[in-house]
Amino acid sequence: MVAEKLHELAAVMEHIKPHVVFYLGPIPVSSTVVNTWIIMALLFAGVFILTRRLEFIPRGSQHILEMILQFISGLLEEAMGKEGRKYLPLAATLFIFILSLNLSWFIPGMKPPTMDLSTTAAFGVTTIILVQLIAIKKKGLKGYIKHFFSPIPFLFPLNVIEEMVKPVSLSLRLFGNMFGEEMVVTILAILVPFLVPTPIMLLGVIMGFIQAFVFTLLTVTYIANFIHGH
Repeated sequence: MVAEKLHELAAVMEHIKPHVVFYLGPIPVSSTVVNTWIIMALLFAGVFILTRRLEFIPRGSQHILEMILQFISGLLEEAMGKEGRKYLPLAATLFIFILSLNLSWFIPGMKPPTMDLSTTAAFGVTTIILVQLIAIKKKGLKGYIKHFFSPIPFLFPLNVIEEMVKPVSLSLRLFGNMFGEEMVVTILAILVPFLVPTPIMLLGVIMGFIQAFVFTLLTVTYIANFIHGH
């Protein structure tokens, strides 16, 4: 019995890490990509169904969706004032998509794509690129470059390094928390099945919400810093 448990524990990393599902020509398509496609398809289907019959007075699932959008809208207005409303599509999409990926372990046999560093790195790099483009559009190229010399020109190298570190910070924070939580649940499920993992899984739901919120909040903060300064 003990030998079996030790063997299962040794195979935990093999169970969690992504694997190649099929090839598109010479390009391998991993389980992370396939799982992300599945979540995207489910989100598109869900949005279509939930928004097919919108009502002036929201009820049920429409009410929940509007509560989420109002919450994110309030976050944007608090950081940037009424101007922040224009960034609602970006912030809401990030929150809902990352949350859906984080909680995808509810689907039997699926591993959350955010457990793969390649997914969180893609989120981090894409988000920071969008932040830079928003800043350039808002401040103009000259104002954008000038931002890196504030509050004093001496800080220019540090400000540039800070922008380069942001995608690393975003991706590692999301990956680390999701990977760690899944590792704990998997190991406990092997050692003490049906007992300890349940509260840990409930904690995982909370963690999924928190990580999606933190990623969105940091994105909003980065945009606000460019628009209103440090």
